[in-house]
Amino acid sequence: MGTGAQPQTVLSQTVLPQAGGVQAALCRECLTAWQGGDTGEETGGETRCPACGSRRVLAHPELRSLAIAHVDCDSFYASIEKRDNPALKEKPLLIGGTGPRSVVSTACYLARKYGCRSAMPMYKARELCPQAVILPPDHGKYRRVSAEIHHIFEQYTDLIQPVALDEAYLDLAHRDDIPEVLANIALRVEQEVGISVSIGLSYCKFLAKMASDLNKPRGFSIVGRSEAVAFLAPQPVRAIHGVGPALERKLIEQGFPTVADLQAASPLDLKARFGSMGRHLWHLAHGEDDRPVNTDREAKSISAETTYDVDQSDPEALLATLQALAERVETRLKRADLSASVVQIKLKTPDFRLLTRQARLPDPTQRARQLMRHAEPLLRREATGRAFRLVGLGVDGLGPSQAADPPDLFSL
Repeated sequence: MGTGAQPQTVLSQTVLPQAGGVQAALCRECLTAWQGGDTGEETGGETRCPACGSRRVLAHPELRSLAIAHVDCDSFYASIEKRDNPALKEKPLLIGGTGPRSVVSTACYLARKYGCRSAMPMYKARELCPQAVILPPDHGKYRRVSAEIHHIFEQYTDLIQPVALDEAYLDLAHRDDIPEVLANIALRVEQEVGISVSIGLSYCKFLAKMASDLNKPRGFSIVGRSEAVAFLAPQPVRAIHGVGPALERKLIEQGFPTVADLQAASPLDLKARFGSMGRHLWHLAHGEDDRPVNTDREAKSISAETTYDVDQSDPEALLATLQALAERVETRLKRADLSASVVQIKLKTPDFRLLTRQARLPDPTQRARQLMRHAEPLLRREATGRAFRLVGLGVDGLGPSQAADPPDLFSL
């Protein structure tokens, strides 16, 4: 774990009132703030910090009026492995399995230069970059690193919405030193945790997320209200939150390949074509997103799944897999101090059709035995000689563990 020097302290939080197009500016290295164009030294078209000379400067007319940030770790799994093994630093690194159906969990930035990317089949990534080092993921280690980063967040705000181990939204509207806080967070993650993050700052979650992707790694990008519509216009529709491959195809087929096309349409037309999603798309295309940073971390469901290297049709083998998954779910329920009242199985066919079946339990449970009692009939009804490439088991209807497994269940 990198310790490094103590994090930089804020040298100045005082910025002159903005006037006209003059930009507030902040150095990301020494955290000196100033009024852009007044004291920043212009060199080769770039503004340098007047205190330390760094070119890593934030300058934006709305720098002091934006409060929603998206913080995203750079190549999270791969960065942790490179931190822990310096011999990997200059090598392309892929995190994931090596089976015929494995996918890339994370590709480091060197591997990305060869075309490798997350969610790509591992065999394809190996074809693109045969010299890449492949490591299996160490999820326990990644969770511990994520907790360290979130502990840093918590020293500046309670309004944190984790999205995954490697990213979170922060609401900093209660602070008057927002740019300094975010620059300080980035410095502390590098110095104390030993990896880097990229930050997006805006007035809403949608644009903060987009901004964090603009200048990776070690980026800090800003999208303000005054530029939002123009910034969004040339983006492809897939850049909009909630637009997956199927909706993207439908939008393109109906003449909406870019966000500008959505901006030019009427909300009523979009609603007629795409239902409630059409109106939602119109609002996002105009930079309107009123979703709050949701700090409710309550789990809604718990699940586990397995993808076979070779499609499996034997019912007993499928049941053995389901039993192992039920035991994993039991462990997670107990760790979270929760019980479940609904069990669900998930089956994926070789042609990627997804089947889900569920049953409500007579009493909440934490036990694999009780989950299997109700999941097994669901599986047997589907496992009639058909092959499956994936089996999953999940639970829903979560509640406190105190409600789980009343004694009369075990007298049966």
